Amino acid sequence: MLQAMSPPLTIHVPVLPQEVIEWLAPQPGQIIVDGTLGGGGHTRLLAERVAGANDAGGGFVLALDRDAAALAAAEVSLAGLSVKIAQANFCDLPEVLDELEVAAVDGVLLDVGLSSDQLADETRGFSFHAAGPLDLRFDTAADEPAWQLIARLRENELADIIYQYGEERFSRRIARQIVAARATSPIRTAAELSDLVRRCVPRSRDGIDPATRTFQALRIAVNRELESLEKALARIPDRLKPGGRLAIISFHSLEDRLVKNAFRDDPRLENLTRKPIVAGEAELAANPRSRSAKLRVARRVG
Repeated sequence: MLQAMSPPLTIHVPVLPQEVIEWLAPQPGQIIVDGTLGGGGHTRLLAERVAGANDAGGGFVLALDRDAAALAAAEVSLAGLSVKIAQANFCDLPEVLDELEVAAVDGVLLDVGLSSDQLADETRGFSFHAAGPLDLRFDTAADEPAWQLIARLRENELADIIYQYGEERFSRRIARQIVAARATSPIRTAAELSDLVRRCVPRSRDGIDPATRTFQALRIAVNRELESLEKALARIPDRLKPGGRLAIISFHSLEDRLVKNAFRDDPRLENLTRKPIVAGEAELAANPRSRSAKLRVARRVG
């Protein structure tokens, strides 16, 4: 009798996996941090390379994520690997290392994009078509969901967020329509918001959904993503061993600009990638999500 197969714990495909391994160059016995666990793809690749011949001499990967669902799935999918998991924002890495009594690590990876698992979860609101609540939080136990944010902010505040974080030139038109719509009925779902935005923004020739920039902006605001990245860039270099590497994958210009400037200007770091590393044709064909990924790498100087 055939038994039904259990659904996979993750549908997320890690971007630039070969490049991450090449530039971080994990070795047996090292301690590597994956500050954005997500579906665990990068974590697995790193853990397979840092494990030693025995538990006493082997290294491990410290994997962090704000998303409790990602952590729960990883506990199962990464079982048996040399991985320690903690729920934390990557900008709070120093505190996590202090708890583990680890002074410094050999490498840190941050993949600051959205995971496919989060997009597929109808209860989170990351997908434009989701009928569930417009939440957009990585940690659903912290801060306020996006539907509360757009119900609370004034029109000019909404317009500023959509313009600054989404680089959306129709931000004022969108904000005006949100305020008009919520006066009649609260906007509670991703589907409601995306329908409203599509009526305000002309469809582009590149096929990108008109709601993309607005959702990006609200997600960044709700999760304080740019603040977290700025804080991480300021704090993480001090917890890298001399020669240790910091690799960051970003998905939009706001994040990439922060990383580029930090790697160029921080005297603690040597920039190893003059231009960002991007996906090759084979990966683009297999994983379209990788088209926006940009990897930059720096090394901790002595």
